[in-house]
Amino acid sequence: MSDAIVPDSEHGGGIARLPAMLRDLVQLARLDRPIGAWLLFWPGAWAIALAGQAVARWDLLLWFALGAVAMRGAGCVYNDIVDRDLDKRVARTAARPLASGRLPMKLAWGWLVALSLVGLVVLLQLERTAQIVALASLAPVAAYPFMKRITWWPQAWLGIVFSWAALVAWPAATGALAAPMAWLYAGSIAWVIGYDTIYALQDIEDDALAGVKSSARALGAHARGGVAGFYGAALVLWGVALWQVRPELLALAGLLPIAAHLGWQVIGLRRKDPEDALARFRSNRFAGLLMFLACLVVGTASI
Repeated sequence: MSDAIVPDSEHGGGIARLPAMLRDLVQLARLDRPIGAWLLFWPGAWAIALAGQAVARWDLLLWFALGAVAMRGAGCVYNDIVDRDLDKRVARTAARPLASGRLPMKLAWGWLVALSLVGLVVLLQLERTAQIVALASLAPVAAYPFMKRITWWPQAWLGIVFSWAALVAWPAATGALAAPMAWLYAGSIAWVIGYDTIYALQDIEDDALAGVKSSARALGAHARGGVAGFYGAALVLWGVALWQVRPELLALAGLLPIAAHLGWQVIGLRRKDPEDALARFRSNRFAGLLMFLACLVVGTASI
């Protein structure tokens, strides 16, 4: 039974009691690892909050939460379909349903369609500009699984994809595009590169053997410094976004809690400890909450 559960599952004990096929579908969509859905959700929630619409449009937060779960799940299914041969050669991913051969490909494609339909329901709730921006994400999403074969920085492409909700949520909340949205998006890209570099530290040896490229491999012994640089860039870019909404030093003080948290991640990071890397990566759901609170305070005060 343990061979049918991936090593980084957050709820291994719970899904072990599920019927075999349901267990594999849950793991295929990473529903047992909600950290990814949180990380996809936060940039959209930040945009809604910074636009001053978190209270008035609380329904949007719920729609974006549902969309994050569904589209993160769909993206993971698609990623595993494309990467099933590579996953066989990496210890952490070899037990995945498609890599291990437990789940038929036709069922995986059907699951992908079902999750995408949930995403379509969410899309139909949005304003027209937001719908157009959301649909524009399909091309970079489709290209992402191939980036680890092309570039040493697939984490940068992931940043483009995983931050896209900020570009969708701002017009969904306000009906228009705006400069703070762009700065928020850029900062999120830098944040994603930082935390996904930490995540990639888990697989650095297996990735080298399998020929998989990553920012963790590119940075090597300088991984801590690289992560610090990307986190620093994120804070600067977020600071510009907050300043454009409310040009006061007190507004920038809202970034102090998340700056302290990101500093904790970097200072204590142990490059050769996979468990430490996973724990610090997962702590970014809390970092996202701290950023949301900063956006909420600044956005609400600026109404």
